Amino acid sequence: MWPSIGSVNSGRDPVKRGTLRIYLGAAPGVGKTYAMLGEAHRRRARGTDVVVGLVETHGRARTRAMIGELEVVPRKQLHYRGATFEEMDVDAILARQPQVVCVDELAHTNIPGSRNEKRWEDVEELLAAGITVLSTVNVQHLESVNDVVEKVTGIRQQETLPDAIVRSADQVELVDIEPEALRRRMAHGNIYPAEKIDAALGNYFRLGNLTALRELALLWLADKVDDALQQYRQAHHIEGTWEARERVVVGLTGGPEGATIIRRAARIAARGGADLLGVHVARADGLTGANPAHLAEQRRLLESLGGSYHEIVGDHVPETLITFARAENATQLVLGASRRSRLAMFFGPGIGASTVRLSGDIDVHIVTHEHAAAGRRRPRMTGALTSRRRWYGVLLACALLAVATVGLANMRHDLNLTSDLLLYLLAVVAVSVVGGAYPGIAAAIAASLLLNFYFTPPLYTWTIAQRDNVFALVAFVLVAATVSWIVEMAARRTTQAARASAESQTLATVAGSVLRGQSGVAALLDRSREALSFDSVSLLERDAQNPEKWSAVATVGEPRCDNVDDADASASVGERLMLVARGHPVRPEDQRLLTVFAVQAATALEQQRLAEAAEAAKPLAEADRMRTALLAAVSHDLRSPLASVTASVDSLSNHNIDWTDEQRDELLRTAQDSLRQLTRLVENLLEMSRLQAGALSVFPRPVRLDEVIPVALDTLAGAAHDVVIDVPPFLPEVQADPTLLERVIANIVANAVRFSPPQQPPRLSASTYADRVELRVIDYGPGVPGEDHERIFTPFQRLGDHDNTTGVGLGLALARGLTEAMAGHLDPEETPGGGLTMVIDLPAVSSSVATAKLDQQSLR
Repeated sequence: MWPSIGSVNSGRDPVKRGTLRIYLGAAPGVGKTYAMLGEAHRRRARGTDVVVGLVETHGRARTRAMIGELEVVPRKQLHYRGATFEEMDVDAILARQPQVVCVDELAHTNIPGSRNEKRWEDVEELLAAGITVLSTVNVQHLESVNDVVEKVTGIRQQETLPDAIVRSADQVELVDIEPEALRRRMAHGNIYPAEKIDAALGNYFRLGNLTALRELALLWLADKVDDALQQYRQAHHIEGTWEARERVVVGLTGGPEGATIIRRAARIAARGGADLLGVHVARADGLTGANPAHLAEQRRLLESLGGSYHEIVGDHVPETLITFARAENATQLVLGASRRSRLAMFFGPGIGASTVRLSGDIDVHIVTHEHAAAGRRRPRMTGALTSRRRWYGVLLACALLAVATVGLANMRHDLNLTSDLLLYLLAVVAVSVVGGAYPGIAAAIAASLLLNFYFTPPLYTWTIAQRDNVFALVAFVLVAATVSWIVEMAARRTTQAARASAESQTLATVAGSVLRGQSGVAALLDRSREALSFDSVSLLERDAQNPEKWSAVATVGEPRCDNVDDADASASVGERLMLVARGHPVRPEDQRLLTVFAVQAATALEQQRLAEAAEAAKPLAEADRMRTALLAAVSHDLRSPLASVTASVDSLSNHNIDWTDEQRDELLRTAQDSLRQLTRLVENLLEMSRLQAGALSVFPRPVRLDEVIPVALDTLAGAAHDVVIDVPPFLPEVQADPTLLERVIANIVANAVRFSPPQQPPRLSASTYADRVELRVIDYGPGVPGEDHERIFTPFQRLGDHDNTTGVGLGLALARGLTEAMAGHLDPEETPGGGLTMVIDLPAVSSSVATAKLDQQSLR
């Protein structure tokens, strides 16, 4: 629940808290306020007492008409800095005590002097008083996505609210509209006034921006629904898969069919907008037949299709696949059709059939391919001796011994004891091959008893009359037991070799990604956690000052393991690093794998730190590059005006020449212009050096553009006397350093004057955009290609212009740096009809924004 702000019912019986319903939109104009008012009318028609606490129509006729007969609580008037503003009257609403109140724009910041700083705090008071609130908010005002919205739109929203406010709402309804439909609504004048339509369509309401904002809103709401679902499942102890959000898991064997299976799974995931996960089970029995090269190629393909790759070790592939799918709450599992031959299928159902049997509520897709039923290189019988194999050995022993006894009894007069021993020995060897030592030894003992009872005189008794028969039976048991034990040892060696092969495949994949720099420390720890089925894995580093103290460099999983003493398993890397894990003790055969993971994690950490060091060295290299560029660039720019000043002064001081007044004035003007050029150059160089050193002092205060622009143009002397200025007088003040702002405007205008044709001088225009003020410097020159828009801000270059008399190419770089130092933005745009427009975006002073609210506010 939200933080308590104070109960309005102090001294009374507790009041049942009201409910909050929020209409969430991706952008202004999608219809949030309209939908909220529609719900208000529906509730009013059902007899509910509904009032309008505050609705911002923004001049939209349809929204204003939608209020209709709803009772509107008058707003409170506040005086601030000599101006009058209107805000929601919380006291009047509490005194009115309606059942439902409509409160628009939940993220709004109230005028100083209001009851609360933020409107959502006003809403909290209404809810605490038992009043149900209908409200609206745009996704760009949520704090968690504010930085993403800034990257998408280039505009940072100043009015935000914590995500917890919206997540705690009783109902959140998405008001959705296609981006093209929203742009048509804008073009028809249903959102902004006519004079703002073109600017909005070309800036915030671009198709790409709206598509990205819509996806953000959908994903944020999906996460809220997913969180609520997980909380419900945990509260009710539900472990089964619920198909609320599609997740598709594709099983990878490393075989030649992998690409076909991945593409098929990607199509299934794309149709349902599902997450795609690929998993390879490195089996301990070595029956996967994985090709490391194929696995690496399949991983690249999977990641290129938007999926994520996982590799784990499991003794039983079907069970491991299903466990992984359930842990990820997957709804579908995609497998390839079996490549096993029909003879191999006789010994077991195979991975696909076993997975289907264990899948439960997870849908399993068996995808056919050209390699299906083509057979494997190694037959089933070369695997490890599992419990199933041993049971097969017991059943085979019973069958073979019974058949051998009946058959030899019928041929008693044709065969002697030696032949009987050999046939029974053959049966025991067959049982040993299938079931290993224990079924083989048991079969040897049983065979010796059968031989004694049925074929050693006297028959049908356990007595042995001839001594040589005793030696024959004992030798038979020893030979059979030896053969069984040899088969068991061979199977164990095969298992160990297969496990080592599986481990090597896992480690080869991990090592390759580390060497290629594709895996960070956290990703590598997560891989080790998956491979060894730990709950959490951490990489600890010993404190250099206190050897007894360890600190976590990186950790994945819960519960965290930040202490060596709390670890269930560990592996050291020298004396400084240690990989620790929680969940279960590591098996002896897995300790080596854990140690290798620790070494790889240490390598990844070293790479990461080297990369950070290299990144830290980049500014030094850049400074050296700029120093070299500076020396090359200013060699002429310092010498040329100095030469002009020197020549003018020398001429004036020459008393042998009788200068006319006009000539004397011209020489003085030349000297003055050259000195101004030198002054601008030196000032730019000093400011740029301060920017790069981080020593620039900024003193922001409220500034009016119509006061700064003339001063900035005066510094350009005659170069800017033809500039057209179109700055409305009602513009709000901007928060900026006036001296730096003058420098920014002067540099940009100087650049515009240089490239504008004489008959079309540059133009300066200004407007408000939400809580920002935009100053546009428009020139009608040749323009700059879109791909070079960012390059023009690189110091000491002029995009191929080698005329050193026009400057060192520092003006725009300095202008952007100074603008960003004042919390603003400087971005280029194409001028319609040709040319370049530089947009200076600065924060507006809040009180001035509020003054121009109805006709200047753009985004909320």
